[in-house]
Amino acid sequence: MDTSIDSTNNIKSRQEFVDFLNELLADYKANKKYWENKDLESFLEAMAAYTEDSGAHLKHTNENANVDETSWKAFADIFMGARIYE
Repeated sequence: MDTSIDSTNNIKSRQEFVDFLNELLADYKANKKYWENKDLESFLEAMAAYTEDSGAHLKHTNENANVDETSWKAFADIFMGARIYE
């Protein structure tokens, strides 16, 4: 897949996350045919499944991150706000 998004490794601030979301949107617009989940329902289903499986992925790749200590509430708040934010 040809993508303009290099990595998520350097996202450490709110602004970097906003920049990432804008890059993700641009990638969707430019490369929609390569995205598996092109509608909101399938995207959210995949997001839930990926989040559920992320612990196994981290264990498999031997990364040191502990997904249970991550602030998932912050991500949920962002998505909830995005429902109504204009």
